[in-house]
This record gives sequence, structure tokens and C-alpha cells, in this order.
Amino acid sequence: MDSYQRILQSKQQLATLGNIIVRSQFGGYSLAVEKVVFALITDGELYLRASETLKRYLRTQSLPPLVIDKRGMAVKLRYYRIDEALWNNPPLLISLSRSALALARRQKNARRNNVRLKDLPNMGIRMEMLLREIGIDSVCALREAGAKSCWLRLRMLNQHLGLSCLMALQGAISGHHQAALPAEIKEELRNWFNCTIQWEKGRQN
Repeated sequence: MDSYQRILQSKQQLATLGNIIVRSQFGGYSLAVEKVVFALITDGELYLRASETLKRYLRTQSLPPLVIDKRGMAVKLRYYRIDEALWNNPPLLISLSRSALALARRQKNARRNNVRLKDLPNMGIRMEMLLREIGIDSVCALREAGAKSCWLRLRMLNQHLGLSCLMALQGAISGHHQAALPAEIKEELRNWFNCTIQWEKGRQN
């Protein structure tokens, strides 16, 4: 069976998990539900992410792991090939797949909750340190404060911070590189920035 046929078979047998989206990955294909990858297909074989349920199954049945070539080195992934016995046991296959999806979803949520400020677009360790100085110590705090408020507070520490910093903060909040911000947002921020600078100059005169 080739990969295309295996994809059709997998989507049919695992339809109860939800709408399965297939994309190219690791020289093969990933299977995901709501952008959560729980299985891979390569060389016509389905590999499930290793959940606790699958690990228990592996104590009695031997399933080979997926091995990929990474810069000339063989790397084992925590995905295991589904054999014919599982294909012939749809309830068990669905149970293992549902467990793999649940684990993948928990891991994705954990990574999202553990993102640091320096990991956001346009940020870095220096900006993370500056934000901590003004009391912004988490991604949640940055989003709640907003780009304009953070920029004003940062300006109290460093008067040289300009429009680029404001754009970078907005991009970090919305998940964009600052150059990729929508034109209308750039224009609104530019106008606000110019008005703020003019107000500051007026106070100094």
C-alpha cells in the first residue's frame, strides 16, 4: 500500500476523531485534528504518537519506531508503526489514536503556556529584560497591557526607543514579524506614535 492509499484508509477508519488534516512532514505526511499532530505516514505506513495507552500495548506487542535521517544520523521518533493486527481491530486502533491525540493536545497546551517573552516574534533576551523592568514578566501580562502602554513605560527607561519598538511589541502580541503587520495597523500605530512624540515635545517647550 502506498502513502496515498494509507492516508485514505487512515482518514476513513479514524474519522470519529474529527476532521483530519494531512500535510507534508519529515519526508512523509502528518495527520492532525484541529492543528494537533497525532500521527505520521511515511512509506505507506501509519505511525502513532506514543501515548501511555500505546506504551501499555507495546509491553505485549512489538511495534517498530519511526526512524528518520537527520543530517546523516538515524533519529528515532516517539511514533510507532501500526501493524496489520491493529488495522484489523478498529476499536483498539481508534482507542490508541484517541489517546495519541489527547497527549499531543496536552503537550501543545503546555508548550503554549510555557512560552517566554523572548520567544515571541520580534522579541529577544534584551527586550525580555527591559519588559521585566517595567513589570511585564509574562506573555499574558504583555497582551493585557497592550503595545502602546508597554511602549510608553519602556520610553521612561530609554528615550531612544522609537516607532520600530512599538511595531515590534504589537507584532509580538499578534504573532507577526513587525514587517508583516497589516497595513491598517501600521498606519494606526504610526499616527499614534507621531501624535505622542508631538505631545512630548510640546511638554518640553
